[in-house]
Amino acid sequence: MSYVNQSLQKKDAMALVTGQPVYTDDLAPKECLIIKILRSPYANAWIEEIKTENAKKTDGIACVLTWEDVPKKRFASAGQTYPEFSPYDRLILDQHLRFVGDAVAIVAGETEAAVDLALKRIKVKYRVETPVLDMHTAKDNPVLVHPEENWESKFPVGADNKRNLAAKGHEEMGDIDAVLASCKYTVDEVYHTKADQQCMMETFRAYCTKDHFGRLNVVASTQVPFHLRRILGNALGIPSSKIRVIKPRIGGGFGAKQTEVCEIYPAIVTWLTGRPSKIVYSRHEALICASPRHEMEVHVQVGADENGIVKGIKVEALSNAGAYGDHSPTTVGLTGHKAIALYRNLEAYDFDYEVVYTNVQAAGAYRGYGATQGIYAVESAVNELAHKMNMDPARIRELNMPVEGERMYDYDGNLTHTASCTMDRCLARAKEMIGWDEKYPCRDMGNGKVRGVGLAMAMQGSSISNVDVGGATLKLNEDASYTLSLGCADMGTGCDTILSQMAADCLETEFDNVVAFGVDTDVSPYDSGSYASATTYATGNAVINACSELKKRIIKVGAGLLGVAAEEAEFDGKRVYAGDKEVSLQDVAYKGTCGNTQELQVTTAFSSKISPPPYMIGAAEVEVDKETGNIDLIDYVAVVDCGTPINPNLARVQTEGGVAQGIGMALMENVQYSKEGKIRENSFMQYKIPSRVDIGNIRVEFESSYEKSGPFGAKSIGELVIDTPCPAIADAVYNASGVRVRELPITPEKVAMGILKAQLEGENHK
Repeated sequence: MSYVNQSLQKKDAMALVTGQPVYTDDLAPKECLIIKILRSPYANAWIEEIKTENAKKTDGIACVLTWEDVPKKRFASAGQTYPEFSPYDRLILDQHLRFVGDAVAIVAGETEAAVDLALKRIKVKYRVETPVLDMHTAKDNPVLVHPEENWESKFPVGADNKRNLAAKGHEEMGDIDAVLASCKYTVDEVYHTKADQQCMMETFRAYCTKDHFGRLNVVASTQVPFHLRRILGNALGIPSSKIRVIKPRIGGGFGAKQTEVCEIYPAIVTWLTGRPSKIVYSRHEALICASPRHEMEVHVQVGADENGIVKGIKVEALSNAGAYGDHSPTTVGLTGHKAIALYRNLEAYDFDYEVVYTNVQAAGAYRGYGATQGIYAVESAVNELAHKMNMDPARIRELNMPVEGERMYDYDGNLTHTASCTMDRCLARAKEMIGWDEKYPCRDMGNGKVRGVGLAMAMQGSSISNVDVGGATLKLNEDASYTLSLGCADMGTGCDTILSQMAADCLETEFDNVVAFGVDTDVSPYDSGSYASATTYATGNAVINACSELKKRIIKVGAGLLGVAAEEAEFDGKRVYAGDKEVSLQDVAYKGTCGNTQELQVTTAFSSKISPPPYMIGAAEVEVDKETGNIDLIDYVAVVDCGTPINPNLARVQTEGGVAQGIGMALMENVQYSKEGKIRENSFMQYKIPSRVDIGNIRVEFESSYEKSGPFGAKSIGELVIDTPCPAIADAVYNASGVRVRELPITPEKVAMGILKAQLEGENHK
């Protein structure tokens, strides 16, 4: 291959680094109305009266909308396949406000100053009710977050609004209680992960216009253009054919933009007024009314025999949906599925989950999508099990990890066999890189500082089997270049680049001869979108299929020009030839524009019945100050099996970024609420994410397998890489300090108090 497995520069790199106007707000028309939202100061309240007359009289105000002015049709805002798993529990604006920050009114005006003044002039009388803020008391609470009768769940996910349940389920294999009872060693612990914010550089934003056909044109920073079109149609009560969604460059998403967070506001304003409008969320709004990771409490029971063979795992997950059920039924599924399937020798497993509504900010999709919480809990429990057995945590993985050709359980709990997998090589390399045998479990560095190491393994998936669809349209242009039209959303990950690399090699042409362009739902082929680690695998296969079909058509047209049968002709990327006769690709391209009935344009789709997992080992070294509890991350190594890395540099950057986010989740990121339901961390002054000096030295290597079903042997990488830091760092801290922290984040205060508690207990014991 000339381009696949090569570290080519991203196609949009120069435009981005030179500050070209490529993002949503850069492209918005200057005459756009400015939109802002009046937000609820209460966690659970009803609007008894809202006065907008003075606001509407403000100079420069085009419209003020309340719950009385918008459609009353409920919809789901999670960008997933249809029928949506998430309940239909939202209105554009509702009389019932369900969290601090919920939308009360929409104000659109000529200037920001006019809108700000109008917001102050709206007078609202609220009937304040007691909120449900604790997920432990939410189920069957007399206070209902969604008491409305037109709440609807279109898919059987165990949701019940009269019980504050957004989802509920149970899966099992074998007799888990009997198996655990037979195990010589068991661990039974509860692990708690808080909500985490995606903190992408570009906040939520969109602008809308109405074209001369009366159609709504939506330009949005979204991961799911086609799903967004359907969601907006549902919310507005209009056919999707009247909506066009265009995705420009995206300044990061990480799952946050898989939810329709802000697009409905300019959509309703433009639909009603006919005028262009836009909304740009402030960082404050992106932290209080967006779609963070689901808070979860995961109860794990795990058992092993005297030889270290893990025989049974029981996982009980309680997930906090927040005020709305976006992504709630699907994230929690990965909590058990991706963690349990890591252990190949199981004789039984059990997975129970409940997702509850509460009166806090609604959660949504975030990189790892529930697997992050489950892998943290199960891998931490297995680390505890290894310590209980006096066994090296690396050794217990060697005995139980997925091995190519050996049995494993897929997403649906079906027994299958591992196809492409180099987890054993990943572990061996990670141990070598971190110096595991020399450093485990810890080293006293003097002056009260101790360094410890910890590790964890993880797996994810490559698209959602039998659900996700990748699409590609490939066209030969008259100058012998190719246009690659994609329906997936490049979020800065470089998918436009890697898909062009695949096309260039398939067509045996130069990389720069393939022109890729992003999503426009009017002209792009249907694609589920950029989520669930689907792009490289699903859309990549669609690109390969398109190239294969287009080559056949090029050969057919070229053979016609040569006067031979298509079966006699061949194509080498520059010419079609048969024996000593040849015709250039340029001539074929020209023929495609005149006197030709064979279309030199192909649209293909791909959906997979399987979801081959990528695998990863992560190992951390931390230094703990036993006087203060301070934690410094010294080193983090990540060894990844993503099949064939299509672009190794981009794959490495993906890994480094995911690891950095996992470090933040492990050590500092935290969403906390006051007793009134207000988020305390509502700016970057309070919400801490790791800076470059906080993440130590991140080192990445690849141990490639070859996935036969993947494009050029590739699997996914986007989500997997965030999954190992939490359990690896947690065990490293334990090895250094003797303190086991089971609630993230692991802060110096928790470590210091744990050390103090152990000292006091030791003195009392004496």
